[in-house]
Amino acid sequence: MSMTQSGKLTLSSTNSTETVGGQTGTFTQVNFPTPFPAGSDVIVQTTVQTFNGPETPGVRLHNVTPTGFLIRLNEIYGGGISADGKHSAETIGWTAYTV
Repeated sequence: MSMTQSGKLTLSSTNSTETVGGQTGTFTQVNFPTPFPAGSDVIVQTTVQTFNGPETPGVRLHNVTPTGFLIRLNEIYGGGISADGKHSAETIGWTAYTV
């Protein structure tokens, strides 16, 4: 039996782009309203729901577990503009489910 949960948060980035894998000091912890059963395989999908900054925001996820996940907004390269990682506040929607 699969479970589904969803939510949203306001997220911004005042930090430079992370260039080393596993460096999560600038990520934000999101805890699920109800933890999934221990041992569950959890999938998290995100969508940027606003358009507050002129550059394209990217979303990075890390350490998805039955209790939550880490998330970071990370500006990405686009339109000839070099991304520095910093981005204004955007609303991020997320859906988590078991498979």
